[in-house]
Amino acid sequence: MIREDLRNIAIIAHVDHGKTTLVDEMLKQGGAYRENQATSERVMDSGDIEKERGITILAKNTSIHYNDVKINIIDTPGHADFGGEVERILKMVNGVLLLVDAAEGPMPQTRFVLERALELGHRVIVVINKIDRPDARLDEVQDEVLELLMELDATDEQLDSPMVFCSGRAGTASLSADTQGKDLVPLFEKIIDYIPAPEGEPDEPLQLLVSSIDYNDFVGRIGIGRIERGTIRQNQDVLITNYHDSEGAPVRTRIVSLYQFEALRREPCETAKVGDIVCFSGAENITIGDTICAPADPTPLPFVKISEPVMEVTVSVNDGPFAGREGKLVTSRQIRQRLYRETLKDVSLRVRDGETADSFLVAGRGEMHLSVLIETMRREGYELLVSAPRVLYKTDENGAKTEPAERVIIDVPETSQGAVMEKLGSRKGTLIDMRLNGNRMRIEYIVPARCLFGYRSEFLTDTRGEGILSSIFEGYIPYQGEITTRFTGSLVAFSEGEATSYALYRAQDRGDLFITVGAKVYEGMIIGENPKPGNIELNVCEQKHLTSIRSSGADEKLILTPPRDMSLEKAIEFIAADELVEVTPLNIRLRKRILDTQLRKKAEAKLRK
Repeated sequence: MIREDLRNIAIIAHVDHGKTTLVDEMLKQGGAYRENQATSERVMDSGDIEKERGITILAKNTSIHYNDVKINIIDTPGHADFGGEVERILKMVNGVLLLVDAAEGPMPQTRFVLERALELGHRVIVVINKIDRPDARLDEVQDEVLELLMELDATDEQLDSPMVFCSGRAGTASLSADTQGKDLVPLFEKIIDYIPAPEGEPDEPLQLLVSSIDYNDFVGRIGIGRIERGTIRQNQDVLITNYHDSEGAPVRTRIVSLYQFEALRREPCETAKVGDIVCFSGAENITIGDTICAPADPTPLPFVKISEPVMEVTVSVNDGPFAGREGKLVTSRQIRQRLYRETLKDVSLRVRDGETADSFLVAGRGEMHLSVLIETMRREGYELLVSAPRVLYKTDENGAKTEPAERVIIDVPETSQGAVMEKLGSRKGTLIDMRLNGNRMRIEYIVPARCLFGYRSEFLTDTRGEGILSSIFEGYIPYQGEITTRFTGSLVAFSEGEATSYALYRAQDRGDLFITVGAKVYEGMIIGENPKPGNIELNVCEQKHLTSIRSSGADEKLILTPPRDMSLEKAIEFIAADELVEVTPLNIRLRKRILDTQLRKKAEAKLRK
């Protein structure tokens, strides 16, 4: 049976190439809204963090109708750290729209997501987006996409992938690079003509691969996946099997509720058949990669192998002087439950218990992957400590130590080229490619992942904010030896109290401050950056002593430099191995692992011996 009334597609691209904006317009022109209905921008980015950062973190399902054909659309993340989301949802679709920015061309994540789609044999429609940009390079970008397809060993059919030229913001599409078009009809037509319709046998026993998991406090875990064969019904008895767990016995369960995606809603339904993407509840222990089968034929489906984490942090209970003042969820039991619950939805995340009962090792795909989880927990009321990130080393077949490396693509003005290449060279970077695009240089490096810690802020300084840096996991390379990535020290408070303007005025000559007047500090808290290696202990709570003889003009005017804003990501990048980030719902503080000044100095002295 071929479902000619249905198409399943995913939109894949590099970060900020316009996926979510294009989906907005597809929904509007696909009849998802009433004519007078108020809509918001990037409606698919439903999370607060997604809206604030302008990125997609979790894959989202939606659908539109065009000429009696239902098109299921999955909007996927573009950032490399959320690649696990992209890998698994590609199993739910029959084809992909590959979005490429008309000015930037293919970027690191473009290569990653396209390689995964080609491996699965998906048909690809190349969408050159943002064609109305003044710096658009349509002819060059088309050639770059074809070169990328050839590099990734695309089949002859995939090399002949059609190209559509779009402006997601304007909601227009055209099959010619010379015209902009009036609406998205050419894109809808190309999807229906080129993307294959789902196939399967509706009368055979049920088979459904779970590719995504949601969670609801009322019904528990919700499985999301595409029906490969058969029909699923509400209140149907089924078995849960797993392709990679050959020894485990199938688990019997019942489908309690069943939904299909209609525009931005989940509509309840009684039945669904081959090709439909559905979500269901009732299977209590369902997880990603499981197969829902009919009891008559419990045959599991193979599941795409998810890339392993490459980076790890230690999350522990806050034991500082201000512990418990600002957060509601502060115990190790509460933190542990929340971290393990996240692994049910995020297949790229690994959590295990640490060396102590109050610490947990959390491994992910990158700094942003981990910082988004911690930021989400902070907003939920959790209070915790986070260590500096560490890369996860491996040993090859010869017993040699290997480490994860990133492919870094940098787009900078020619004037900044020298500074950037000098810094990456000192960080063990290997130059792969360098070419001129107009008055900007595009430089490609392979850099050990640990050597990029703390570099992004330096990069913005070196390029005066005009540079663009993108990276993607390249693989494991031989260990590159010891390297110093931080050449500065910390300014550390040695007393508890409130920071005064008088003390901060005197302290700002020693380095960049992170706190402002009135901030509550404690012994061992990091209040700034020392431009030289090593720590400087300061009393930022000192009051000015009054004298018995004072004139009205005796006090000089105290002009304080604005403190440096330390976001969660910047804080995690900044800290050294002996430092921690204290995360609470109200504040992000940096602190030394050993708070007591005398004990800390003794520990540092032992390390120097």
